[in-house]
Amino acid sequence: MKKLFAALQSVLLSAGVCAAASVLAADSYPVKPINFIVAVEAGADGDVLVRPLMQRVSQILGQPIVIINKPGGGSTIGYRELHAAKPDGYTLGWGSATIITNKLQGMLPYDYRDYTQLGSYATFFPILIGSTKSKQNFNTVQEALAFAKANPGKITLSTAGVGQSWWVAAMSMLTGTGLNMNAIPQPGAGAMTVAQVAGGHAELGVAALGSAKAMVEGGQVKFLASLGDSRAPAPYDKLPTVRELGYDVSWESNNFVFGPPKLPKEIVTVLVAAIEKAAREPEFVKYVNDRNARWEYLAPEKIVPSFDKRRDTVREIMRKADLLKEAN
Repeated sequence: MKKLFAALQSVLLSAGVCAAASVLAADSYPVKPINFIVAVEAGADGDVLVRPLMQRVSQILGQPIVIINKPGGGSTIGYRELHAAKPDGYTLGWGSATIITNKLQGMLPYDYRDYTQLGSYATFFPILIGSTKSKQNFNTVQEALAFAKANPGKITLSTAGVGQSWWVAAMSMLTGTGLNMNAIPQPGAGAMTVAQVAGGHAELGVAALGSAKAMVEGGQVKFLASLGDSRAPAPYDKLPTVRELGYDVSWESNNFVFGPPKLPKEIVTVLVAAIEKAAREPEFVKYVNDRNARWEYLAPEKIVPSFDKRRDTVREIMRKADLLKEAN
């Protein structure tokens, strides 16, 4: 009996030590530098936005955060590495809407639901631009949509490459409005699209504000409407969204921070608080808006429901385009 009692005491003591160690680890986290995987090249839009955010998070946590760029494969290389990382809080990463499209195209066996979400801080949104050099020019989005409705197939719409985020935005517009346009995908995500519209080779185009801004300011193209959920920041906030006109059209690319699956709750609490505090700093908000994105903070619990809606939209678009190869 004494031996059994002693054994029980030993087990309880060990459990207590482990529990105390766990609490201590959570209280002291982080105690060493954090690696942060960015699945695009240095200087890309996502990279440019997340670096100052992580600098602020680093200051809040009191530990260095080391940015590691892992571009390639439509961001799948970085996403795979993050998914396989040890869930100890010392490997985190950046994500965008490609985490949705990659799985639907069969490039990844998992998506945003298979990670630990830590907060979204900014959104890149597509815009509809019109040419000032083509035979048919439009001063407003209403003019463009009305002409396209009355003249099916007579408008050329320049888009990003098939399957890319802004191509999805263009297809969302065509599906949501029910219009028939001659969609011409271009290499890359934005520059070629804008060049085609600016040169008068396409009446309309879909690109990011950042890609089109110089041409908009120079007068070579017109900013007609936002294809996102909300209007663009000033000075473009007078221009409507296509959704405001009564069409079910919306596509955006949220930028967010996430970690490997099964990050401990105690560590998640620390990280979420630091990320939200950093993201809400006025200087960072201004930094985001100045770089042609829209500042928007989403708490982790709101990210999955928001992305579920986007996934439903893009799944149907890819199904119609015979691109749906969702891995199970």
